[in-house]
Amino acid sequence: MQGRVYAVRGATTVDENTIEAISESTKELLTEICKQNNIKDESQLISAFFTSTSDLDADFPAKAARLMGWTSVPLLCARELEIVGAMNSCIRVLIHFHDNNEDKEVKHIYLKEAKKLRPDLE
Repeated sequence: MQGRVYAVRGATTVDENTIEAISESTKELLTEICKQNNIKDESQLISAFFTSTSDLDADFPAKAARLMGWTSVPLLCARELEIVGAMNSCIRVLIHFHDNNEDKEVKHIYLKEAKKLRPDLE
């Protein structure tokens, strides 16, 4: 897959610090990002960088991407900065991808409580 390179951001929150909740929320976010940005298969993906807040330590968000079939995409996880007053239980992602549409409008996706991070997108 060639074409122009795009970057899309997204975030979601997790109801509890469990493997299942982290995986479910991450999969929901990635699925919606792909749907809204017409990312149809792994060959379009270049990389994905995940951060999570320090209260989410039960699992890696990138593991959910692997379980979705993103087996050849470079994935990286890191801790979000601990800023006073920042949102807790939050997973963020930055995905780089290819698309042949030169006039593509990227749709950044914020779900659950993370919608508060980008009210300008609603």
